[in-house]
Amino acid sequence: MSLQVTAPLGQYDSNKLLNVGTNRWSFKPEIGVSKAWGPLILELIPAITFFTTNDDFLGGNSLAQAPIYSVQGHLIYEFFPAFWASFDTTYYTGGLTSINGREEGREPSNVRLGLTGALSLSRYHSVKLYGSTGVYDRTDNNFWAMGIAWQYRWGGGL
Repeated sequence: MSLQVTAPLGQYDSNKLLNVGTNRWSFKPEIGVSKAWGPLILELIPAITFFTTNDDFLGGNSLAQAPIYSVQGHLIYEFFPAFWASFDTTYYTGGLTSINGREEGREPSNVRLGLTGALSLSRYHSVKLYGSTGVYDRTDNNFWAMGIAWQYRWGGGL
């Protein structure tokens, strides 16, 4: 279970459409469940992201956004204790925006598929490779992404 909170930080200029900051809060509670069958693990993570209103959008307009509903799924296989890989999927819907109470655009909805692999180099260090692509999108926001991450773990009992 987790709660992600995004504060209205960053540079914001209400006279510009594109900003580093959003001038609003967001809250994303999520809960994960998993089931293991030997080296195979299934994870499901539903979440809802709530947004506060930006009352200073483009020169004093009011920007509101409906909640975004999402669910992630991961089918993970542990090849050996130091290496695992997963097939990942994510579905998002909701998040329709409105300016001064008038709905703008279409409600986003999309499905993404991806692959992830992680290799532990030591008790504290691991490397993760990941990639994903869109397979369905309602609002023409399809894209692909790839990345690499170096992870450091700390704390007792690892």
